[in-house]
Amino acid sequence: MFREIVAFRRAPQFNDRFRHDLRELLRWRRDVRRFRTDPIPDSLVEELLDLACLAPSVGNAQPWRFVIVDDLANRTAIIANFNAANERALAGYQGERARLYASLKLSGLQDAPRHLAVFCEEGTSQGQGLGRQTMPETLRYSAVLAVHTLWLAARTRGIGIGWVSILDPAAATRQLRVPEGWSLIAYLCVGWPVEEHDQPELQRAGWQAREDACRQVLQR
Repeated sequence: MFREIVAFRRAPQFNDRFRHDLRELLRWRRDVRRFRTDPIPDSLVEELLDLACLAPSVGNAQPWRFVIVDDLANRTAIIANFNAANERALAGYQGERARLYASLKLSGLQDAPRHLAVFCEEGTSQGQGLGRQTMPETLRYSAVLAVHTLWLAARTRGIGIGWVSILDPAAATRQLRVPEGWSLIAYLCVGWPVEEHDQPELQRAGWQAREDACRQVLQR
């Protein structure tokens, strides 16, 4: 008589120390704009990308696609893209708010030793469409979760990440010549931080404080 033997792995047990460390990791995961220029080994980048791929995804679609941007011409074009978008953004503010905006350092593109673009493959057949028939945007949300997973993993190795959202995504996508159907989710600066803080830089600069009111819970 044939008997199928299934091996079960016991789930790890997380203790109070781990929970404390996780809270500290979340507190110290900051958006970094000031980087040292020391190189990051390719092996470490690959390790972090492997961890990013452990992120949850709708229907197990795993739609995230990573582009390591090392080419100088591509980086120069992305920096020009940022500068143009930043000027347009500045024009939308007036008075003291405009002066404060102009004083902010909003990217680490010049100094970060690694640039990483994260895309979502919109037409992926992985997952067979499960879970996204009524909410197709969950495919992009899955790629965002990969970014967050990467961010936390990087922080455990002392590496900082800065998310550059002041970009024309269509122009950046054309510049990087990715396959058709890939949508830019995030352009990331990756490197060793010059300094580390547990408060957001925008809070320290006086732009916007973190508020308890951002956690709104309704009961229905």
